[in-house]
Amino acid sequence: MERIGWNGVLATMKLNDRMRNHFARLLASALFLAAALAGATDTELKVGDVFPDLSGFALEGELPTGLPGKIMVVDFWASWCGPCRRTFPLMEELHHRFANQGLVILAVNEDKSRPAMEEFLRLYPVTFGVVRDAKKKLAATVNVPSLPTSYVVNDDGKVHSIQTGEQIIQNRKAFIKEVERLLQQNKRKTP
Repeated sequence: MERIGWNGVLATMKLNDRMRNHFARLLASALFLAAALAGATDTELKVGDVFPDLSGFALEGELPTGLPGKIMVVDFWASWCGPCRRTFPLMEELHHRFANQGLVILAVNEDKSRPAMEEFLRLYPVTFGVVRDAKKKLAATVNVPSLPTSYVVNDDGKVHSIQTGEQIIQNRKAFIKEVERLLQQNKRKTP
């Protein structure tokens, strides 16, 4: 089978030179855009990266105050997410156990519909902070791999670990120990 390059394909099409040039430019633009989009996945937030400043996003709801210097768990979730129903009680437990030691839990909802989020919270009430990323600007910046995903952020504002819902559920005790260790380290730093 003979291989025909793009020039050969364009030549076999019944196009005049002007149309052929226009088509070639469109094809080149499409390939450039596809390459740029493929590279966009490389912007995924990684362990050691600084977590984005939450105040720079149009999040619906009230952000916790005094975040610098705090250990934080930022949990991305949605009402339709099955594992979220199992991780939310753990986040509530962490909040009750460690909030007085400086832990901040912030749940970032990804639902398109506010009523869907509110219904979930009615069924699974929590006392920690919940905001909604309706425009998904924060989720896009972080490049959340799946829901739920929790980012444990240290007192320097850097991502200490990234855990998906299944990892959190399977390694519940290890997740709690990680948060506890970070809080103890932060306590030793604080005068």
